Amino acid sequence: MAEPSIFTRILNGDIPGEIVIDTGTVFAIRDINPQAPLHMLVIPKTEQYRDVTELAAGDPALMADMVAVAKQIADEHANGEYRLIFNNGPSVAQSVFHVHAHVLGNLEENKLVGF
Repeated sequence: MAEPSIFTRILNGDIPGEIVIDTGTVFAIRDINPQAPLHMLVIPKTEQYRDVTELAAGDPALMADMVAVAKQIADEHANGEYRLIFNNGPSVAQSVFHVHAHVLGNLEENKLVGF
């Protein structure tokens, strides 16, 4: 059996991480290397899907839950405006193969560092 992902280890309390939202299906944490004033990750509680393509094909309702949490984060921290990014593969900076979305907000003049 594969080792739990870093996200599962955070969810389980095995390693530190600030969980800011926890629903029945997903949770959100602050990114440890933020690329914008608001930079959080929205993560399904299941490790079943490695990337957004697998998630969209396998569980569209779970993907909708992720988007709803991203919107909630933006409503609370960025006047409802946000950029939602899914990295899909190592050549585009996906480093954890447990699907997750980056929620970015409060960008100055629509400039983004690192994406």
